[in-house]
Amino acid sequence: MKKILKALITAAAVLFLIFITVFILAKKKIIFLNEWFVNEKNSTIGVDISSYQADVDMEKLREQGIRFVFIKATEGSSSQDEMFPANWENAKNAGLPAGAYHFFSYDSPGSTQAENFINTVGDDLKGRLLPVVDVEYYGDKEENPPAKEDIIRELTVFLNALEAKYGARPMIYTRSDIYYRYLEGFSKEYRMWISSLYTPLGWNYKEDWYIWQYLNRGVLEGYTGGEQYVDLNILNKEKDLDDLIIK
Repeated sequence: MKKILKALITAAAVLFLIFITVFILAKKKIIFLNEWFVNEKNSTIGVDISSYQADVDMEKLREQGIRFVFIKATEGSSSQDEMFPANWENAKNAGLPAGAYHFFSYDSPGSTQAENFINTVGDDLKGRLLPVVDVEYYGDKEENPPAKEDIIRELTVFLNALEAKYGARPMIYTRSDIYYRYLEGFSKEYRMWISSLYTPLGWNYKEDWYIWQYLNRGVLEGYTGGEQYVDLNILNKEKDLDDLIIK
């Protein structure tokens, strides 16, 4: 009996050590647990792209099971992604549902950022996916975080301008820690796209969501001349992609 008990204790200790090791490696971004938890074959998978992927063959992405794509259009008040026009048109020609996203800046007014997005994307988004605002840290912002009231004020201006223009409420992309620091409560009226790249989303985010960005080391065929990897996203199985299309 003592031998059995000792064996059980040893086995439990080994399993605990393995769990702690895996957890630490995930936190250090050395391993990607999400690859073990996501069943891509039975899910609606999409990508988000920018000029980092250079030339993108939308038809090739569709052939590999990609069902939607979000394309970077703008950043801040004056920057436009150089590949946006080609990506936007090619997605339409390939019949791949596509949405445009804006990288939000904490250093310029929400009104001029909205103007930049609208002028770049155009007047009519019918048949396209909802526009997205990407709210995340950049530069030294994580070490020196902006004031919440400043972010909410300018983000509200930006979101309201897009909703007034396109007749549809935009979607918000962010990380769970940024959500709980800045957006909890404020974003209840918006569909959420949450990034959790190293651990399953449910481990660190308990709110409603539409899209989960689960991997930034995806490898597909169909993009050349730039980044080796592409971000992979999964649609919540309780949601319908059609609900994200502007009618």
